[in-house]
Amino acid sequence: MPDVTPLHRLRDNVASAYMGNTQAVDRLLVCLLARGHVLIEDVPGVGKTVLANALARSIDCTFSRIQCTPDLLPSDITGVSVYHRERDAFEFKNGPVFANVVLADEINRATPRTQSALLEAMAEGTVSAEGHVLQLPAPFIVVATQNPYEFEGTYFLPENQLDRFLMRMSLGYPSPDDESRIIHRQPARTALRELRPVIAGPAILELQDAVDRVRMEQSLVDYVIALAAATRNHEELQVGISPRGSLALAQAARATALLAGREYCVPEDIVTNVLPVCAHRVVSRTYMHQGDTLTTRRILQQVLEQVRSPA
Repeated sequence: MPDVTPLHRLRDNVASAYMGNTQAVDRLLVCLLARGHVLIEDVPGVGKTVLANALARSIDCTFSRIQCTPDLLPSDITGVSVYHRERDAFEFKNGPVFANVVLADEINRATPRTQSALLEAMAEGTVSAEGHVLQLPAPFIVVATQNPYEFEGTYFLPENQLDRFLMRMSLGYPSPDDESRIIHRQPARTALRELRPVIAGPAILELQDAVDRVRMEQSLVDYVIALAAATRNHEELQVGISPRGSLALAQAARATALLAGREYCVPEDIVTNVLPVCAHRVVSRTYMHQGDTLTTRRILQQVLEQVRSPA
């Protein structure tokens, strides 16, 4: 069992700047450990960008921020070839995606064409340019934020883009006590600027490898498969959980177990991850787009109640 003390320091460091939902901090760390990406969706002003920045400042690695706008081009993300007259040759200049932690702020304000520029990077950890495949640094995580779809000037994320996010979560409004701390301390202007790294990139890679070694008994694997099968046969769902979704759920459960200091999974590791991992991967028959997470979360809650978990 690896030493998870650095993980606890990382959690406390992030929470010192993001004074809100502590469950959101844990889920962000689960995505990092599981080599996944996270989409944070909520109304403006609840701390989405602060949470992403706090994670980036807490890890001793490279960080870049992409402020998504309707006029953003794919090359503004991946990079562009620049001609050097003295060498009479083109040289590829890396874009902001070439970083360990990438914050794509307000991703649904970019056009679908620009959003798709992140597909290869998120799925394969590479960027194809000028006939070459360029490897992105490791660890690599995309933390994307977006406002609700009904806000003016936003675009739906393509279904294949949504599927690349391990989790989709919302932060909610802070408790009265947390909001009081926010008003007094103004974390975006004080605590966030004072954050220092508490863990290095190579240590994150070691913990990610440790996640792969967390034991998941066959009964738990069968439970994941049964949940996926129940969504595929559900009368209210047009699209159920895919094999990629099953794999994502299992990996998130392993990361949750490691964060809790265990070398093995328990049923609760799966149950707590079903909604954030799977709600954006299924499509209801009444609303043919994956933006309808209220309906899909309700259906998945029904599935959890119907499918019996291992003892």
